[in-house]
Amino acid sequence: MDINEILREKRLSKYRVAKNSGVPYMTLNDICSGKTRLDKCSAETVYKLSKELDVTMEELLTPYLAPRPAFDLFKSNVCHRLKELGDIDFLIEIIQNGDVTTYYNRAWYPESLYLLAMVDYLSRINGVPLCDSYGEMRKAKLKETLYPSSVIAAAAASNDERIKENARRSSIPEFLRFNIVESEVRNVN
Repeated sequence: MDINEILREKRLSKYRVAKNSGVPYMTLNDICSGKTRLDKCSAETVYKLSKELDVTMEELLTPYLAPRPAFDLFKSNVCHRLKELGDIDFLIEIIQNGDVTTYYNRAWYPESLYLLAMVDYLSRINGVPLCDSYGEMRKAKLKETLYPSSVIAAAAASNDERIKENARRSSIPEFLRFNIVESEVRNVN
């Protein structure tokens, strides 16, 4: 659980935590926004925050020390979870866990936008209204197009860029909006 989730769960304001802990408000705000990584802060800052939030320093730092999986592995795990849960339960889990925002705050934009695209796609095909929590994130777009590794490999092996163009044309619109090429989220083994 990251610091934003702890604040929400305990119904604490950043202002109150900063005042009670002695950590400057701007420092705490930068940590919460992802501008400053908590694992790069001094031990004193982490200690003060953990004490005020009534969690261990390890609990506070764990989300920031979690290794980032390869993007293809991340996508595979997401698609397997979708297959396991089904569309509606998957939507509920992703929205309730706040994973889209968590990844976005960590600056893991491909992962965040992939999940957001999945949420929007599943909402559309199931006739579910879009979750309105992600308005600003929906304006984001990756600088470079992310293709599946299989498409990149096929294009490189055949020396034919049309493979990428074809993949892009057949991509699901909700993914393509974020510059992610994805045409199949259900065909996983």
